[in-house]
Amino acid sequence: MYSSKKREKALLMYSEDIVIKVSNLSKCYQIYSRPRDRLKQFLIPRFNKFLNKSSQNYYREFWALNDVSFTIKKGETIGIIGRNGAGKSTLLQMICGTLTPTNGTIDVNGRIAALLELGAGFNPEFTGRENVYLNGSVLGLSRAEIDAKYDSILEFADIGSFIDQPVKTYSSGMYVRLAFAVQACIDPEILIVDEALAVGDIGFQYKCFKRMEALKKRGTTIIMVTHSTGSLLEYADRCLVMKNGQLICDTEDVLAAVLSYEKGMILSEKSQVQLADEISDNGIDYSVENLIRIRDNSINGEVGEKRFGTARAIIESMSVSKSDGTLLKDRPLAVPGEELSFNFKIIASEDISNVVLGISISRAQGEDIWGDNNLNAGHQILLVPGHLTLTFKVKLPINTGDYLIHCGLACFNNGVREELDQRRPIDKIKFWSPRDMGGVIHSPLKIARLGD
Repeated sequence: MYSSKKREKALLMYSEDIVIKVSNLSKCYQIYSRPRDRLKQFLIPRFNKFLNKSSQNYYREFWALNDVSFTIKKGETIGIIGRNGAGKSTLLQMICGTLTPTNGTIDVNGRIAALLELGAGFNPEFTGRENVYLNGSVLGLSRAEIDAKYDSILEFADIGSFIDQPVKTYSSGMYVRLAFAVQACIDPEILIVDEALAVGDIGFQYKCFKRMEALKKRGTTIIMVTHSTGSLLEYADRCLVMKNGQLICDTEDVLAAVLSYEKGMILSEKSQVQLADEISDNGIDYSVENLIRIRDNSINGEVGEKRFGTARAIIESMSVSKSDGTLLKDRPLAVPGEELSFNFKIIASEDISNVVLGISISRAQGEDIWGDNNLNAGHQILLVPGHLTLTFKVKLPINTGDYLIHCGLACFNNGVREELDQRRPIDKIKFWSPRDMGGVIHSPLKIARLGD
């Protein structure tokens, strides 16, 4: 039976159409330096309490969340962004009830379907079919209700005969296909997705977002945790930005939140860029050994860069600037069709002819959507020992979204290609337009009536 305080809180949620209310939420973990400290913490304070002695703690506190408060209304799509370790997943787990708060309260009004991590809730020994019924029952559906939805789940997952194989034999893509199909096809009142779709192929991601659009139109509340800020610009009504366990921004101006987040990420990346500059500026050493050292100390971990080549010449750095000279790092949104400059700094250890410097842009997952190089542009490059700066200028009619920039330096020796320095990807780029369009190419229609 409700206490008067609980009844008042419940009535408040219903009257304001609030489905989730988070109040002063905190989560603290005890971090032990050594396994034996855990045993000490268990025994010694109890022993000292018996002797009426004070006792020290053998752990340090880590606050994964600290005094977080917000409300979410029915039908809203909320995006949550922040760096790894910001507390996003901890927050979602507490909303779903799989973690207990240290302090604060969470009130939820509605059935939650959550895709928190790959295959969460699946029994690896069960078949896909058995896991569909297991997950459905956990979400409160009767067998008859699951029977009625089973065909749509199977069609959405599109894993064929593997539905009758143990899920421990599934690939990561098959896991997420089935997991999302179960959660999205049961008509949840609240859908929570925590970055799990990142492992799916681009076609499946498209189908998932279309399904979320349909759920949103039906009034489903959606919470998305993603590093793809392009998805937030397209789908989110509000954005929560988290940092070090705290909520630092809660706004309906999703674009402003994304810019704030992107600039924070840029500041954290500057140390890596400066490292390469410091190494190369400390004396003039253009040996291959030094170029390898520069290369190995300037890999962009934020985008998972893979870098390889003989390092007789390397791409020391690449920056993107707008037509007015402003660096994209300072204004981290590109507008479709505006002229961009890709500025390269190259270091060579010796004379190298027949050089090709190429650049391409791809989706986060998928093939390149644009690419070109100096040879196609009719420009020859001859490298000599030392530094060379070179700028590529181009207007790209690319639609709203998050993309990756790749570049590579190579040369041809008697028709044989030598990879000097391949950087895939070297950085990321975001395009944004206020006009909502489909596809990758931004090419707005112009419509005229007959006779005009």
